[in-house]
Amino acid sequence: MTQEFVIGIAQKAILVTLKLAAPILGFALLTGIVVSLFQAMTQIQELTLALIPKIIAVVIALIIFGPWMLRSIVEFTTELFINLPHYVM
Repeated sequence: MTQEFVIGIAQKAILVTLKLAAPILGFALLTGIVVSLFQAMTQIQELTLALIPKIIAVVIALIIFGPWMLRSIVEFTTELFINLPHYVM
């Protein structure tokens, strides 16, 4: 196993991680912006008003993107295990 090979596997793992985290982080970011604008317009500075909508947005994102995320991680893991004998040599 060469150094380039290990770096390649690590790069693929990081890319899969970023691809899986992007929808959830995007939903949380958009919800945070909307709630912040609402708080600025109404001058309501309540911590739970900012936190609860973000949690709900993350749960909704997991419901929407969960099957795709599961499929992506299973594909990556399957590819890794199938090619494992080639990696060891």
